[in-house]
Amino acid sequence: MDNHKQKPWHSLEISEIYKILRTSENGLSEAEAAERLNRNGRNELRSKPLKTVFQMLKEQISDPMILILIIAAGLSALFQEWTEATIIFVIVIVNFVIGIVQERKAQSSLESLKNINALTARVFRDGEERIVPAAEIVVGDIVIIRDGDMIPADLRLIDSINFKTQEASLTGESVSCEKSANNILPENCPLGDRVNMAYSSSVATYGRAIGAAVCVGMDTEVGKVADIIETETNDNTPLKQKLSAVGKILTVIGLIVCVLIFIIGAIYEKPLIPQFLLAVSLAISIIPEGLPATVTVVTALGVKRMAKRNALIRKLPSVETLGNATVICSDKTGTLTLNKMTATQIAADMDFDTQVASPIDVAAESNLKTYGELVFAASLCNDASFNPDIEGEIIGDPTEGALIRMAKIFGVDSEELEREYPRIFEIPFDSERKMMTTVNCVKGKLISYTKGAADAILPLCGRILTADGERAFTDEDKEKVKKLCVFMSEQSLRVLGFSCRVLPSFEKEENLESNMTFIGVVGLIDPPRAEVSEAVNVCRLAGIRTVMITGDHKSTAVSVAETLDIYRSGDSVVSGEELALMTDDELDCMVKNISVFSRVSPFDKLKIINSLKRVGEITAMIGDGVNDAPALKAADIGVAMGKKGTDVAKDASDMILLDDSFTTIARAVEEGRRVYANIQKVIRFLLAGNIAEILTLFVAALFNRDAPLSAVHILWVNLATTTLPALALGVEPADKDIMKRPPIKSGRLFEKGLIFQVIAQGIFVSIMTTIAYWSGNSVGGHTVGQTMAFAVLAFSQLFRALNQGSGASPIWSKRKEKNRWLFLSVLLSFGLMSCVLFIPPIQDVFRLTFLSVTQWVAVFFFSFMSIVWMELLKIIARMKAKILKSDN
Repeated sequence: MDNHKQKPWHSLEISEIYKILRTSENGLSEAEAAERLNRNGRNELRSKPLKTVFQMLKEQISDPMILILIIAAGLSALFQEWTEATIIFVIVIVNFVIGIVQERKAQSSLESLKNINALTARVFRDGEERIVPAAEIVVGDIVIIRDGDMIPADLRLIDSINFKTQEASLTGESVSCEKSANNILPENCPLGDRVNMAYSSSVATYGRAIGAAVCVGMDTEVGKVADIIETETNDNTPLKQKLSAVGKILTVIGLIVCVLIFIIGAIYEKPLIPQFLLAVSLAISIIPEGLPATVTVVTALGVKRMAKRNALIRKLPSVETLGNATVICSDKTGTLTLNKMTATQIAADMDFDTQVASPIDVAAESNLKTYGELVFAASLCNDASFNPDIEGEIIGDPTEGALIRMAKIFGVDSEELEREYPRIFEIPFDSERKMMTTVNCVKGKLISYTKGAADAILPLCGRILTADGERAFTDEDKEKVKKLCVFMSEQSLRVLGFSCRVLPSFEKEENLESNMTFIGVVGLIDPPRAEVSEAVNVCRLAGIRTVMITGDHKSTAVSVAETLDIYRSGDSVVSGEELALMTDDELDCMVKNISVFSRVSPFDKLKIINSLKRVGEITAMIGDGVNDAPALKAADIGVAMGKKGTDVAKDASDMILLDDSFTTIARAVEEGRRVYANIQKVIRFLLAGNIAEILTLFVAALFNRDAPLSAVHILWVNLATTTLPALALGVEPADKDIMKRPPIKSGRLFEKGLIFQVIAQGIFVSIMTTIAYWSGNSVGGHTVGQTMAFAVLAFSQLFRALNQGSGASPIWSKRKEKNRWLFLSVLLSFGLMSCVLFIPPIQDVFRLTFLSVTQWVAVFFFSFMSIVWMELLKIIARMKAKILKSDN
């Protein structure tokens, strides 16, 4: 079939559909269907070829930090430091394995999408009904759909009888959609309002229909979602980008320093080989060999802690990304709400006089005298039932399911009630009448029960049921009912009216839906999750804005958002139609003030996420349906619901909420911030030490002095006194005010004040190390000087680790939770240093010597001064922060 430019399918007459598709109500011939299948392919979702291991390795090797590790390993091997070289190569291999495993997991999204399609379908071929594999449906096939069927392709309905579909996974709307083949819709009609269409992956919940397959495979709406998942990439998290930037900077610094060393050597006419070795020593001092591995371990420990709090992390970098989130975008249905239509209010008899509907649980505490007939009507005029295989699950329309759940609260078993009062006739619901009627045999009487839209039922009722029996239903009574129904609707409740009629005799041709007795109304809603409001406010205190993105109507969305404190006075609300008219620039200008997006499509969600990212927001997206998958994949972190989320949403996500609780998000943000803060501590700790090593050697070379440290000293300090403390810093407890700080939006790993602290720490330790060398060299020669410099550099690292653990607080401040691992790591590192300094054979390998008591006193004095210096820097930082706060 040639796809000429034409109106959308929902805007075309049925006759035009037949003409364009070259089909008819009798369907295609088998020969034509086979020819189209051969020409256009199967009704399946396409996936791109999986990356080879070689391609994945190539991508990872291009990472600057990995390149630095490989260079470090090569330089270590050059110095015949085989242990160091082996360790670094192991780190590289571990990073390769982790990266490949994560990428393989990420490629399972499309497989899940394929699994949601129907296995078989009923079609007309050669004018006869036949069952064919769903994968063999072609454009132009006439498909037959019945209650409970999964829609196998995108269909333009050509006939429908009381037909409803559940499209929540695609549109996000919790209520079943009423469909009508006869409607001709505007071209710009939103996806959720296209009542003459049935979409692939949705489920028929009521009635039956016949439709022409207009799109199959990747051309369907769910196929377009699959295409976005396939093409959308989001490999670089904020921390990964920042670490990459650090790696590039260190690489450039390393090259510059090496060149400068050669230039300085040439100026001083020094031999080439010693200068080369010195340059390599400086290069080694620049490279933080343990950084990628340490960051990975710290993040993995965070993942373990989060799993205990019902947040399952699928991709390690997502931990730190969530900690830096500035916006949380959330789908409404199933995420902020329960995705479970629930009867919450009921009104009958005197409730209309007081203009207040009773909560279901309160009404159920009374006897059935007041609400009994209403509960019976809701149970008997109902086609839903409980699934015998899964406790609490409903088979049938979600709204009708809510009514039988309500009956259960009142102590009425709907199935048992129908056995006792059997149905002998029914008039099914249709969208024109807006009601459904059944005739049941009740204690020897024939009674018709009708349910439907209250405004449709009210004019057909002449009497009203009260506690004292039936009486005339006056205009004044009807006005009270209308006012109560309006009030309930303003609370975003879906209001259903119920009536009954005792039949002296029964004729099928009789108009049962007249002269009825009004019983009452029931208000239903997909209720907000109770815990969400508190979590939203916790996030707001943490500087994180919550935005609702939903396929539901604007009034419903705003009502729920107000209840959850997501929408506040002054916030903007934008519908899908309004969004479609906006340019990217217009949306970027408004997006920071919009708290609710309503009636949006999957592609609108993607547009919103991309806009937030363009304006500098770090965005988390929460969802559970197929329609959420593209946005989950595009967001900085995608979060799927674990219990009710579709496989597609889970596979497109970075994190899964095992308990489906929005509150878990707040806990996960706190843990993410803890991980990020600890990673900052680790990097500050490592880089300050590297700066000290660089300056110590570079200054000596600049002034043509002997090097205070050798390459083997630097390697040992980096291995023995930084690795273990760095890992211990990664498990530091969270600060008390961590959820009261604003998110870090900067593109750098540190704010300017923190950069200053790192440089200042590095310079100070370098000065202490150099002074130690000069004092030792002046008394005992070069070997004594190097021994003192080596010891000061190493022990300063350990003292700084203890100080780094307290963060911005003084080292002596009391903390609720102590980090025993930090103390143990410092003790162990101290033991390793003692082996090198006091065991003669090892001492000889490192070209060290024994020191006198006076020299050891000097060593510990110079080392301990690093704590004094860091505390002074903290005092300055706290005073500066206090001044800035008072100015604001």
